[in-house]
Amino acid sequence: MENQEIVSKGRKLSRLLRHNKQNIDSHGWREVRDLIEYHGFTWDELCEIVAKNDKQRFEFSDDKLRIRARQGHSINVDVDLDEAVPPAVMYHGTAKNLVDSIMKQGIKKSGRLHVHLSKTIEDALKVGKRHGEPIALTINTGQMVKDGVPFFLSRNDIWLTEFVDAKYIL
Repeated sequence: MENQEIVSKGRKLSRLLRHNKQNIDSHGWREVRDLIEYHGFTWDELCEIVAKNDKQRFEFSDDKLRIRARQGHSINVDVDLDEAVPPAVMYHGTAKNLVDSIMKQGIKKSGRLHVHLSKTIEDALKVGKRHGEPIALTINTGQMVKDGVPFFLSRNDIWLTEFVDAKYIL
């Protein structure tokens, strides 16, 4: 597949696995057969999307009969996240026009199950770019952990939490 076609099909797959609760089980799995029969994917396309996705957003079950997104859901699923202790400082990518609101209200999930944090400023800026002129906010995750805020690490190395209070934004 051409690169642009992979990206386009990957976005479609992302919508189907993260935001469409039809045919999704409680752990976020969807039958590969369903995607092939009813949503225009081929087996080879799904394999290529999983293998080439820049953020490794998707995973197959061990038997390759099911597929799911690793995080980013707006539907209530349990993707078997591991609770973990994050680095002392992390970053959140957003758009500059949202900073005033964030500084008053904190960083909310915005319809998703978790707030996503990045280990590097560069990764956070890539995320922020999707929302407008990007900015990376520095988060005192070490203090959040001391205050009892739980963090989770997805299988593709994305850090997640429920909410970031504005007091933790440096």
